[in-house]
Amino acid sequence: MKILVINGPNLNMLGIREPGIYGRNTFADLLALLEETGKELGVEVEQYQSNHEGDIVDKIQWAFGKIDGIVINPAAYTHTSVAILDALKAVSIPAVEVHISDVDAREPFRQISYAGKACVKTIKGHGFQGYREAMQYLVEQYR
Repeated sequence: MKILVINGPNLNMLGIREPGIYGRNTFADLLALLEETGKELGVEVEQYQSNHEGDIVDKIQWAFGKIDGIVINPAAYTHTSVAILDALKAVSIPAVEVHISDVDAREPFRQISYAGKACVKTIKGHGFQGYREAMQYLVEQYR
């Protein structure tokens, strides 16, 4: 099984960006956790991060026929991007949406998720462990 993990804008700034919300662990820490989780689950993990909406759409389209499951944290694009929603719908790859923080406890605009409408599950507020949970879910449901 191959899982693509997509991280959206500003997630490369983890550890620096609003540590009161996102914690002090870095993006490199997250990447290491994803690799470790992939090994534990016996799956290949492809990791991708971009601050650009079109690049994320391109990566989702690239995944068609190559990837078995997607874990996506669209970050700010969660609340604005119909393009990412449409790309997820177009490829029909099972996807799990992840948010490090509990977006439901934050500003009202963060409670709207376009990408989530194309996802089989959403995990929010579990920190980095949410990514692990998302990968485990994909393996249990779609391997």
